[in-house]
Amino acid sequence: MDVRPSFALAAALALLADVSGMTPLRPLPPLTPYESQGTSPLPGAMNPPPPPPAAAGVPSSKSSEPLQPQSQLLLVRFVDGEFAKLVQPLPGGKKGFVVKVGQPVDKQAMSDALRLYGTSANPGDRVQITELEFRSHTIVVRINGGWKKHYRLRDHLQVGVGMGGGGVATTEAPVIPQGPTGGTFILDYGRSLPDMSPDDLKRDLSALLDFSKQHSAAVNWVESLPAPIQEAIKDHRAVVGMDQEMVIAALGRPNKKVREKDTTGQETEDWIYGTPPDKTTFVTFAGDNVIRVKEFD
Repeated sequence: MDVRPSFALAAALALLADVSGMTPLRPLPPLTPYESQGTSPLPGAMNPPPPPPAAAGVPSSKSSEPLQPQSQLLLVRFVDGEFAKLVQPLPGGKKGFVVKVGQPVDKQAMSDALRLYGTSANPGDRVQITELEFRSHTIVVRINGGWKKHYRLRDHLQVGVGMGGGGVATTEAPVIPQGPTGGTFILDYGRSLPDMSPDDLKRDLSALLDFSKQHSAAVNWVESLPAPIQEAIKDHRAVVGMDQEMVIAALGRPNKKVREKDTTGQETEDWIYGTPPDKTTFVTFAGDNVIRVKEFD
């Protein structure tokens, strides 16, 4: 056998091992589980990144700021007095029916309230918000004047046959509540009342009341006023001849009120809007009517 090719190959390999800069061959690492199965691992598959943290509870669309005094005035102005149709029955009772904002109405609690206190109004009935009361965590919404029980004397008397003489005796019968005239819903925010707009409050009430296709009480009232007064209210201006309610509709509540007497001894009251050096408006009343409006830039 000619062994010369074998010696030549061995010499060539020896020369390659001495070439500067060449990396000597190393044994291959063991196959990974993926490679042993004939597949390639995805980038990062052996050490996947940690999953993103769970999303925190999404806060309400309302501001995280507390309810501001000016916002509260707007709620009273644009929601108190409004008409709506009931979406849920209106229970009676002085305490009112509690609804947790952002959660469905508790059907079992509603059923219990209707059984205990009766039904003041049914779904589809047109009702009016007649009072808003702001507490630390809740807004009390009184409907149709709130719950009042009718009292009729005849419901407390029962006629019976007297003992031994055929006379008539009266005894007190059990008191049965008779149709309440209204009721109360309580919106529970579960925290300090957030700042909100009238539309926000109506949205929170939408589980109970439907404001769509209902004429606004405020709009109806404004439309009944003389045209110049309507225009002034739309332009947010006070004009001579307005009364206090009209001025509030146009400008809102004043920043400050000052009472004094003029040179003739007439008592006047100035409603001051704004603070110098910003634009400031003085609306002067004599009694309930505006007699003078002055603006200072």
